Amino acid sequence: MAEEKGLKYYLKRFWFLLWKDDSLKGWIFSIIFLFIFIKFIFFPVLSLATGTSLPLAIVESCSMYHQGNLFSDFNAWWTRHDAKYALYIINELDFQAFPLKNGFNKGDILFIVHVDPSKLKVGDIIIFNAGQANPIIHRIVNITETNGQETFSTEGDNNNGQLTFENGITGNQIVGKAVLKVAPYLGWVKLIFYDWEKPVGERGFCHEN
Repeated sequence: MAEEKGLKYYLKRFWFLLWKDDSLKGWIFSIIFLFIFIKFIFFPVLSLATGTSLPLAIVESCSMYHQGNLFSDFNAWWTRHDAKYALYIINELDFQAFPLKNGFNKGDILFIVHVDPSKLKVGDIIIFNAGQANPIIHRIVNITETNGQETFSTEGDNNNGQLTFENGITGNQIVGKAVLKVAPYLGWVKLIFYDWEKPVGERGFCHEN
C-alpha cells in the first residue's frame, strides 16, 4: 500500500510539474521533458513507422519555391519555367499530375517516407545525400537504367539548371520520398538560429529565380 501511494504521489507530482506548474522550474521541466520525448520516443517511433531515418525534413533553401507559395498560380509559374522542362520532355499536363506541383517554401516541414527506388517516377520529390552539409530535396526529372539499376536526375523547381551532383543519383543515396507538406513555415523556429550564417544571397525569405 505504501508503494502504491508513493507511485500515485510521484505521478501526480510529475503531472503537476509538466502541465500546471507555472514557475520557472515547471517551465524548465516541461521543456526538458518535451525534448526527451521528441528525440527519444516520437522520432524513433516515427522513423520505424515510415522506414526512413528522416521522417520529417525542414526545407532549408529556396530551390523548390514557387512565387506565392501557398497561393501560387501554377499556370503563371509554368509559363515562366516551361522551357527548362522541355529538355526532359515534361509538359504542363505531366507537371500538373506531379506530387506537390506547387513546390514548397523555405521553412516548410515535409513528411518523408521510405521508398523502393524501383517504384520512383519522374515528378516524385526525393531527399538524398549528395556529399553536402545536409540532404537535398529536389524533384526527379529523369530516370535511366543501366544493368538493371536505376539512376536518377533531379532539379529544383526554382533553379535555372541542375547542380553538379544531381545526375547519376543512385538508390543507396536516397533517404526517402516527400509525400506531404505538414507544417508550412514552422521550420523557421529552427532556421532562424543559423540562417544568418549562409551567404547573403541565400538568407531570408524566398523569391522566384
